[in-house]
Amino acid sequence: MQQPGDTEQSSIGTDGGPILAHPLRVGAMLLEVLGFSGFGLWMLLGLTLAMGVYSPGRGDALVTLTLGGALISIGLVAACLRTRWAPTWHGWRIVESQLPTREALIALATFLPMLAVAGLARGDDAFWATRLAGAALALCSLATLILTARGVMLDRAPNVDSRMAAQFPLSRVVSATYAGGLWLWVCVTGQEVAGVFGGNLPCVVGLLLLGLLRGLVEGMRWQTLLARFPGPRVRLELQPRRYLAAALAYAVPSAALLLTSFGEGRVLLSVVAAVSCTLGLCIELSLYDGALPTIPPAPETAI
Repeated sequence: MQQPGDTEQSSIGTDGGPILAHPLRVGAMLLEVLGFSGFGLWMLLGLTLAMGVYSPGRGDALVTLTLGGALISIGLVAACLRTRWAPTWHGWRIVESQLPTREALIALATFLPMLAVAGLARGDDAFWATRLAGAALALCSLATLILTARGVMLDRAPNVDSRMAAQFPLSRVVSATYAGGLWLWVCVTGQEVAGVFGGNLPCVVGLLLLGLLRGLVEGMRWQTLLARFPGPRVRLELQPRRYLAAALAYAVPSAALLLTSFGEGRVLLSVVAAVSCTLGLCIELSLYDGALPTIPPAPETAI
């Protein structure tokens, strides 16, 4: 499913040097990041409910479900309004076509276990139906992230080889888990939920490890991408926007997470971490997406 801006100017100039990505590409990528962050938030919430480690309060789960739904629905609303940033939602032109695409159906199907969790997340989380609904929400969210990711990669760059195509679903899942975890941390700190995930320190350490894992996965993706470029690599590797994206996606959230351990301004710091991560992922992925149209066709392997 082709996203707006895919046919616009690439982030790599004709001389091999980087140029700014088209504004439409950045806007479309922001909606995409918000969307998979919402599914990542639902996936983590469903997992914690299935394990019985989330807060037993009904309102605590409903707030988290609502935030995830809002993040996902922003792109859906933008597609309904036929904005230039997002004329489609998972390839579905809502106004022009009555039949959703396969990816859109998969994403919409995830709302069913979400509604089940909303109706059952009350009282004791040990109730078997609540745990079952949470597990279904986690699995459906994970399936949505994986099944829609490969189609996005193939639509944006049909010439990618199997290695690059296989890396994209992994990157999408790790990115969604990292960003969704930060938004989940916003809900936890905002509602002052005590004792979730065994305490504040394990949650902070887990988010820091997710950030590290995401950095490693994206580093491998960039190395695979740069190996395909016939022109100079240095100007792409050292462009300032990549350093800005890394600072927003990793440095600022890590500092904010560490400061939350002091107990002062935890809500504000958690919001700063989530928003900064969203902006950082948007910049980084827009640069990567802008480089995809320049990939030459993969050489055929002699048999």
